[in-house]
Amino acid sequence: MDKQTISRDGTPIAYERSGDGPAVILVSGAMSTGATVAPLAGPLSDRCTVLAYDRRGRGASGDTAPYAVDREIEDLAALIDAAGGEAALYGVSSGGALALRAAASGLPVRQVAVYEVPYALDDTSARERAEYTESLTAALRDGRRGDAVELFLSLTGLAPALIQGARQSPMWAEMETIAPTLAYDDQVMSDGRVPHGLLASVTCPVLALAGGASEEWMRQSARAVAEAVPQGTYRVLTDQNHMVEPAVLAPVLAEFFAG
Repeated sequence: MDKQTISRDGTPIAYERSGDGPAVILVSGAMSTGATVAPLAGPLSDRCTVLAYDRRGRGASGDTAPYAVDREIEDLAALIDAAGGEAALYGVSSGGALALRAAASGLPVRQVAVYEVPYALDDTSARERAEYTESLTAALRDGRRGDAVELFLSLTGLAPALIQGARQSPMWAEMETIAPTLAYDDQVMSDGRVPHGLLASVTCPVLALAGGASEEWMRQSARAVAEAVPQGTYRVLTDQNHMVEPAVLAPVLAEFFAG
């Protein structure tokens, strides 16, 4: 990240800027940094000015206690200022929930696109989210960062054997480094249910995307987002799962943001 803006509470937020055209800010999800969404910047920069940033507590950005979702919305406000005073937002997974919250807050957001925000659609999923929140809070309070990462990977449905394999991989240390930010994404997701009241206040156009190869509940959740906002569109990307391929996603986003 070669640029920096300062959020309202004094936290430095690192970002990279590329391209020319309408501004688009890329918002990463849990256990990820700006580098995770940066592969979208290249294909989008032909038609848009793209800002990929490290959310607070990650990568080259700072962190200031105590955390609140409002602080992350202020981070986006600072980035929008740096982009020229108005921007579209693209958020993946829980980053999509943050993008929608930012749009609902009244920031000058032109459009929002989200990919597979993991909102719960039934009581069982909501209970699982509540149990995750309780266990995650305890693990981070006790300094058990590895356990916190394992809880998150289990929540995503990763098999226990694969999680144990990941613990032995070189990337595990980096995952433990940003493990405290799992609590941030958990707060962004609130109780995990589709926030119908909040979404009803998002007045800009919203594109809710899901992968055709993802689990059915992911597509149902994306459809629920599109139906809950006043100007929503739902679209499925054929053969894609939660790890959507930038080459497939970028043209869809470019058409939405610049078209």
